Amino acid sequence: MQDEIKKIIEYRINQANQVINEVELLIQNQFYVLAVNRIYYGMFYILLALSLKHGFKTSKHSSLIGWFNKEFVKTREVDKNMAKFSYSTF
Repeated sequence: MQDEIKKIIEYRINQANQVINEVELLIQNQFYVLAVNRIYYGMFYILLALSLKHGFKTSKHSSLIGWFNKEFVKTREVDKNMAKFSYSTF
C-alpha cells in the first residue's frame, strides 16, 4: 500500500477517534442531537478509512454507504442489523 494512502487512512482513523472524544463530552452535557450528528460523521470517517484500505475511493456519503452495503452487508461479513442507522431510533 502506498505511503500516501496509509497516511490518509491514519488521518481518517484519527478523525474518528477525535469524534468519539467529542461525543462523550456532548452526551455528558446532554447535547444529544449534536452527539448523533458527530456519531454519523465518526462512522463516515472510519468507513472512508476502510474503503481506502480496500481500494475504493469516494467522498460522497451515498457512494460510501452503497459500497459498504455491497462489500460487507450483502456478503454477511457485517450483520445487516448492525449496519442499520436510523434517526427514528432516537
